[in-house]
Amino acid sequence: MHKTQDWPKQSPRLRRALLILIAFFAAILFGSRTVLSYYVDALWFQSLGYLDVFRRSLGIEWLVLAVFSVTTFLILYGWFLALRRIHQADLPRDHAIMIGGQQVTLPVQSVLRFLGIVVSLAVAAMAGTVMMAEWPTLALYLYSPDAGRGVVDPVFNKPLNFYLFTLPAWQLLIGWLLILALIAGGIAILFLFLSGSNRTIAITPGNQRRFPIPLRGLSIALAFFLAVLAARVYISRFEQLFNDHTIFGGITYTDAHVTLVGMLVIALALMAGAAIAVYNAVSFPRLRLMLLALAPAVVCYFVFQLLGWYVGTFIVKPNQLMRERPYIAWNIELTRKAWGLDRIAQREFPAETTVEAADPANNQATLQNIRLWDWKALQDTLRQVQEIRTYYDFPDIDIDRYKLDGTMREVMLAARELNVDKLPDSSRNWINDKLIYTHGYGITMNPVNGFTPEGLPNLILKNMPVQSTVPGITVKRPQIYFGELTNTDVYVKTRQQEFDYPQGQANNLTSYEGSGGIPLGGPLRRILIAADRGDLTKVPFSDDITAQSRLLMRRNVRDRVEAIAPFLTYDFDPYVVVGDNGRLYWMMDAFTTSDTYPYSTHYPLNDAPINYMRNSVKVVIDAYDGTTSFYVFDPQDPIIAAYRRIFPSLFKDAATMPTDLRRHVRYPELLLKQQAAVYGLYHMTDPDVFYNREDLWTIASEVGMGESGEQQTQTLEPNFVLMKLPGETAAEFVEILPFTPANRNNMIGWIAGRSDGANYGTSIVYDFPKTKLVDGPMQIEARIDQNAQLSGQLTLWNQQGSHVRRGTLLVIPCGHALLYAEPIYLQAERSPMPELRLVVLALQDRLAYGPTFESAMSALFSGTASSLNAAPASAEQMPTALTAKPGSPVGSSRAALIAGAAQDLADYQRLTAEGKLGDAGQKLEQLKRKLDELNAHRD
Repeated sequence: MHKTQDWPKQSPRLRRALLILIAFFAAILFGSRTVLSYYVDALWFQSLGYLDVFRRSLGIEWLVLAVFSVTTFLILYGWFLALRRIHQADLPRDHAIMIGGQQVTLPVQSVLRFLGIVVSLAVAAMAGTVMMAEWPTLALYLYSPDAGRGVVDPVFNKPLNFYLFTLPAWQLLIGWLLILALIAGGIAILFLFLSGSNRTIAITPGNQRRFPIPLRGLSIALAFFLAVLAARVYISRFEQLFNDHTIFGGITYTDAHVTLVGMLVIALALMAGAAIAVYNAVSFPRLRLMLLALAPAVVCYFVFQLLGWYVGTFIVKPNQLMRERPYIAWNIELTRKAWGLDRIAQREFPAETTVEAADPANNQATLQNIRLWDWKALQDTLRQVQEIRTYYDFPDIDIDRYKLDGTMREVMLAARELNVDKLPDSSRNWINDKLIYTHGYGITMNPVNGFTPEGLPNLILKNMPVQSTVPGITVKRPQIYFGELTNTDVYVKTRQQEFDYPQGQANNLTSYEGSGGIPLGGPLRRILIAADRGDLTKVPFSDDITAQSRLLMRRNVRDRVEAIAPFLTYDFDPYVVVGDNGRLYWMMDAFTTSDTYPYSTHYPLNDAPINYMRNSVKVVIDAYDGTTSFYVFDPQDPIIAAYRRIFPSLFKDAATMPTDLRRHVRYPELLLKQQAAVYGLYHMTDPDVFYNREDLWTIASEVGMGESGEQQTQTLEPNFVLMKLPGETAAEFVEILPFTPANRNNMIGWIAGRSDGANYGTSIVYDFPKTKLVDGPMQIEARIDQNAQLSGQLTLWNQQGSHVRRGTLLVIPCGHALLYAEPIYLQAERSPMPELRLVVLALQDRLAYGPTFESAMSALFSGTASSLNAAPASAEQMPTALTAKPGSPVGSSRAALIAGAAQDLADYQRLTAEGKLGDAGQKLEQLKRKLDELNAHRD
């Protein structure tokens, strides 16, 4: 016989004390880290002036956690107690199990009580945590504004606010209840299983033995589940407006006439089933009544599925366009509203082909700002000539417009940031990483088409300390403590001076003078901050850190804004701005998005489908002290209006943005790309044309260079251009993107997002005549490849120890024509620095090229012959106002040419002696080009 051992019994008081002790240590273990993190976060928000934002968001989060955790626990534990009461007569008091060959008796009811508490607490904690993460959905529902009530959907006549704010909250709440219903059903099945071994035998009149099944608890769980499921089916009717179909999005003819009615009937059938289950629970429970509770909904489901198949197959498909026409029209109208396409103006563009149509004399602002520096080529060049030290980097190139000598010019800027990962391993220690190497330094600025005689960028801002060649552009605070590569915490205002910039054999040192960051204060505060940031063994014991020292954390501008306002979507490309006060700022575009705009088609953004997008906010971050400001640029957006009600101190009006910064706001790249993708289909506003896809557009493609250096076809990126739009009188900063017909290479139109003055945020689409074939970027690329002289030269260069890099092909409207421009660079295999060798320009029926922009322009507009080694054209040959002015980026002096030729000759002789024939050939080519230019000057 097995030995029997009873489970040790505990007094209720001892058991309660044990639970309290476990809960206390769990709170200490898991809560101390959370409390510490909240403390440091509060200090960080306070340093930015957003402590009330932190308090409000934290208060909402914890309120949601508390409400749903407590409610979930009360529901589940109350359900445990109710089931135990229902099954009290059938539950065994003890249950024997075998452990190590010994029979152990478990007190079933005590264990159930303990499991009820533990399971309820665990599920409550998980439910509260999940709902806590969804606090923006609930907050938007509670603070939803009146804005947006003017837009109603055409099916249910519900206002826009219902879909943006109310429906997502309903979905969240019903999803929570549905999970609870499933868990409640599982618990009921568990009790049913446990009570099965202790059921009494009933003798029926026919002397048949029967084991009555206690179904009361399961019937109640079924009733709860069916009621919640009925609510879920009911609100799913509204979700049909978000469905994307093959041809269009939203409700179809079949949905309107069958599906919506069917879902309403099924919801009513589920409620009827819930009533049957409740009746079964209060009467003598029977299994057949539980099955009967499910039957109405199941029958209705199959009936309406069959009816929907019949309508779709025999009524809609034979006459699909006629049946679906009104629903297609609704989809077109509301998709255009959701993506802001209804704000786009539409104009005709003749796309003429002659030189006269380009009208160079009246489009000087456009021609003088054609971007010949490809941003990747410029980045590689700057890394060679302006990094100065290996631990600096230029992570990105930005394009903007500045007034130079009284003339607005398009320029390219690059921030010189400190990359601590590039520091030598021997110098990687806590003091260097946290106290000394704390910031980057300065920026570079160059005109988009400015080249020196050596093919390098003509820099307006350069070097360390920052030097400026234009009096109106100065940098007085060049230190970059907050940027795109500042991914580590640093401590400033310490006794240890910080590295500022290299100067000869020594280093220039500095100390932080700003007010940004968290003051470390006294010993206790210092210990708490150090514990949170992982510096507990360093900060409290460092002699360099004082009470006045400051912690700069979340210095990456993306991390910074996402920590302050995580509910916004941010553009991937922050850009640097030089203020009139000489300080550096970062500007970022922020968006509000939704996937519940009625009858709007979804498009992917960051791997998530959305069907509504607004560029509602511009964020400005001071690169020196980290001050972060959020400016609202689209107050009509209902989502940002709701967030302004939640966080009134976070957002500022656009009118309060400083004037010098307002001049540099721009139409966001991300928004233009999304709108262009949608516009390619939804520019067709006629349902018949839309249905047949008669005029489908796509974003144009070009030949680009992949990551491994090979040429490949890729979609054009938006291009910023300082130009005079057709029909306008003044030049403005716009972002353009060309369209081609689907599966074709010829161009059909282009879109321009405007950035200046009163036109900011508006956009225009220019349509080409459908009776005219206009070359697209791929066709111009093919014309370049088919030119015998160009093709031969490019092949030759690729065989001389170097390779050819082709820049982005730009498509620039000029007058009533299109001007195509592509820079071509030559890069030695042993040198990562590309050098501009050719500029290719084209009109619809003319292709010209030259080693300089002036020579290519002369060949295109003045009729001179294109040449790979031509000298710059004389003033008489050049179009009006295109000649280089003294000191202009494209000018060169005779003395510079002579000095350059002498250096090329010396380099040629040296490289030949070293046997580096490929590099020597390049120097010989450069020497020949300079001699040709000198001959032209002599003539």
